[in-house]
Amino acid sequence: MAEFFQSIGSFFEALFHAIGGDIGILSSILDIAIVAVIIYNVIKIVRETRAGTLVKGMLILGVCYVLAFYLKLQTLTFILDNLSKVLVFGLIVIFQPEIRRALEQLGRTRLNKIKILGVGGVLSEEDVMQRVQRTIDAVCKSVKVLQGQRMGALIVFERDIKLVDIVKTGTVINAEASPELIGNIFFVKAPLHDGAMIIRDGYVCAAGCILPLSQNSEISSELGTRHRAALGMSENSDAVVVVVSEETTAISIAYKGFLMRDVSIDVLKETLQKRLIHDVVGDGTSEKSPFWKGRSK
Repeated sequence: MAEFFQSIGSFFEALFHAIGGDIGILSSILDIAIVAVIIYNVIKIVRETRAGTLVKGMLILGVCYVLAFYLKLQTLTFILDNLSKVLVFGLIVIFQPEIRRALEQLGRTRLNKIKILGVGGVLSEEDVMQRVQRTIDAVCKSVKVLQGQRMGALIVFERDIKLVDIVKTGTVINAEASPELIGNIFFVKAPLHDGAMIIRDGYVCAAGCILPLSQNSEISSELGTRHRAALGMSENSDAVVVVVSEETTAISIAYKGFLMRDVSIDVLKETLQKRLIHDVVGDGTSEKSPFWKGRSK
């Protein structure tokens, strides 16, 4: 086996030399490219979260240390020098949500869509997509009814990241989604209406679930608990969260830490199809630039 891999390595090495390439230069280019991609994604994650403010604070401390060192401010230099030794461990605690999010994005892969050795159920991907489409239609119909009756709702569509811990906080249902079921769950006097509904693979998985609230200090004071919970869920997972305001009947969509407010039923349906069907099938749609970024009002 070792000889086989050595022969493959020798083949590619000979190929690089044959085309006039140099292994050292190619390795350096590959090294720089990988590091550049890592730095780009780190900056992207930092900019999209509250970690940006923390990074600015760290940069200010760094500038203070440099100035204190060159100006020979011994006491300040001593304090900052010892502070930097424990800062590495502090960063793990401070940036824990961002580190978790980065690792989840790294581990998110299309491999979980592939049935290996027949594992993964008997339904084909087309059957699942049809069921998801029926669920989207049911949610849109029920949202329209809820708006008319001025009742709120919080609906979470699970995607690649499984929300097992969130499901445990509520009541397991495991039923096919229908406008009647969704309407009954969010009826004002129903016992589960205050929590969130979790939809998994086109089924209503659970209801009455508790979601993590967003810690973003820049959230508008106009937003209530439902919207903060929706943003918190979207910050900690790749889920698509739909909110119906009980006060204004406005529809909002939270995804990847961004919130699009006051959307129509048509936009809701289009967005759910885009994120739950087209992105899964892979029609070339990119998630790198969410179209609602900066459109919250």
